[in-house]
Amino acid sequence: MAAVESKNKYDRQLRIWGEQGQQALHKASICLLSCGPTGSETLKNLVLGGIGSITVVDGSKVQVGDLGNNFMLDRQSVGQSKAKCVCAFLQELNDAVKAKFVEESPDTLIETKPSFFSQFTLVIVTQLLENSVLKLDKICRNENIMMLVARSYGLTGLVRISFKEHNVIESKPDHFLDDLRLNNPWSELKLYAKSIELNVTDPVIHKHIPYIIILIKMAEKWSDIHGGHLPSTREEKKEFKVLLKTHMIDIDEENYKEAIEASFKVSTPRGISVHLRQLINECSVEGDHTSSDFWVLVEALKEFIEEEGAGEPPLDGSIPDMTSSTESYLKLQRIYLAKAEADSFAMENHVRRLLGKKGRDPNAISKAQVKLFCKNARKLMVCRYRSIEDEFTSPNVPTLQKYLADEDYSCAVGFYILLRAVDRFAAIYNRFPGLFDGEMDEDVSRLKAVAVNILNEVGCNGSSLSEDMLSEMCRFGGAELHVVGAIIGGIASQEAIKLITQQFVPLQGTYIFNGIDHKSQLLEL
Repeated sequence: MAAVESKNKYDRQLRIWGEQGQQALHKASICLLSCGPTGSETLKNLVLGGIGSITVVDGSKVQVGDLGNNFMLDRQSVGQSKAKCVCAFLQELNDAVKAKFVEESPDTLIETKPSFFSQFTLVIVTQLLENSVLKLDKICRNENIMMLVARSYGLTGLVRISFKEHNVIESKPDHFLDDLRLNNPWSELKLYAKSIELNVTDPVIHKHIPYIIILIKMAEKWSDIHGGHLPSTREEKKEFKVLLKTHMIDIDEENYKEAIEASFKVSTPRGISVHLRQLINECSVEGDHTSSDFWVLVEALKEFIEEEGAGEPPLDGSIPDMTSSTESYLKLQRIYLAKAEADSFAMENHVRRLLGKKGRDPNAISKAQVKLFCKNARKLMVCRYRSIEDEFTSPNVPTLQKYLADEDYSCAVGFYILLRAVDRFAAIYNRFPGLFDGEMDEDVSRLKAVAVNILNEVGCNGSSLSEDMLSEMCRFGGAELHVVGAIIGGIASQEAIKLITQQFVPLQGTYIFNGIDHKSQLLEL
C-alpha cells in the first residue's frame, strides 16, 4: 500500500527519472550548511522531491531581518535556532523525509569534526567563505562525498559541483540517433528484410512496408552497385534519395517519405563513437577503475564489442513509430528486442566472469543493472571535477583571458572574480564591502585592490573589472535576496538530483547567475 501511495505522490517525477531514480533519492542523505534563503530553497525542492533524509547545520538564531527573505521563518521563529525552525518547516512539506538539525556553526564543524561529513551522500554548501569551502572540499574528496556549492550575493550567484568522478549511465541527451543498424543489419534482420518484396503491385501493401525494411533493402542494392560502399558524399546521398523515390507508386506514400527523411542513417559510420572509444581505452589504462560497478561494466563492454558485437555496442532494442502494418511492425519489434536480449545476456556473462576474476561476488551487479547499461551503452558519460583549490591556484589562464576579453562572458567572469574578492575582503575587514554607508567609496577602492590581486594570481595581469560592477558588489553588501536565492536554489537542487539519480549530465563548470543583465552562463574553468 505504501509503495502505491509513493507512486501516486511522486507520479510526475517518476515519469522523468523512473522508479530507479526515485529509489536513489529515497536512499540519499543530504547535509545542508547554512539555511538562509539559498540553502532553504535548495533543500525545499529536494524535500518535495522525496529525498531520504536531511541534516540542516546552522548555528545562528533567527533575526527580524530574516523574515523578509526566507518564507520558511515567521515571527514566532525570531530568537530561536534557525536550523531548528527551517528543519521543522521542511518536515511539514513532506513528513516521509527524515529531518535533523545541528545547532553549530558550519565553519566550526569543518574545523573540529571533519569526520561528521562522511555519513552523507551529498553535502550542499551555501554562503560559506572561500577558506571554509576549500577545507570542506578536501574533506569531501578524501571521503569520496559529492559536494555542491551554491552561493547568492545580491543580484548574482553561482553553483559549482566538486567530486572526483561522476559516472552517468542514463545521460538522456536531447538528440541522439536511433540505433537501428540500417548500415550493418544482423542475420535475423537481414533475413526478415529479404522476405519482403518492395516491388509489390498491391498499393495497400506497398505503402505499409516499414521504412526500416525499405532502407535496409535499398542500402544493399546501392552497395551491390557501388562495390560494397554505402552513400557517403553529399552527391551520393542525394542519388540515394532519388533511388528511393523511384520505388514510390504514389507521391503521398508516408512510409517512403519516412525512408527518404531517415536515409542519412544509412550513411552513419559503423562501430562505436570516438567518445565511447576513449572511455573504453581509459578503462584499459586505469586499473583502479575496475573496483567500481561502472568500470566493471565498461570493461565487459570492451570485451563484448571485440567478441560478440563485432565492433558494435549492445543494441538497445527500441524502434521508433512508423507507417507500417501492425503485423510488420510487431515482427520488427520482436526482432530488435530479441537481439537486445541476446546482447544483454552476452554482456551479463562477461560481467559475471570479470567480477569473479576480481574476487567479487559474480552476482554483485544485477541483471537489471546490466540491461540498463546495455540500453544506454552508446550514451555513457564520465564527469570529472577539479578540486576548488586546484582551480584557484592553477587556473586555466588562456580560458580566463578569453572570457575576460569576450563581451558576452566578461560580466560572468567578472562576478566570478568578485565573488572570490568579497570573501577575501570579509576575511580582512570582518565584514562584507558596503555594509557601512559612510565607507562605500573607500570599500569600492578596497574591493578593487583585492580583485586586482586575484586577477594577478590567476595570470590575468593588466585585466580590469568595471567600476559599475565593483560598485554593485559594494551596494549588495552581502545581502541574500530571496528571489535570487530561489533561482540559485532551483539550479542547485536540479544538479543535486542529477548527481544522486546518476541521470542526465550535471553542470561541468561554474554556473554564474547575473540578475542585473538577466543572464545565466557556464564558465568551464
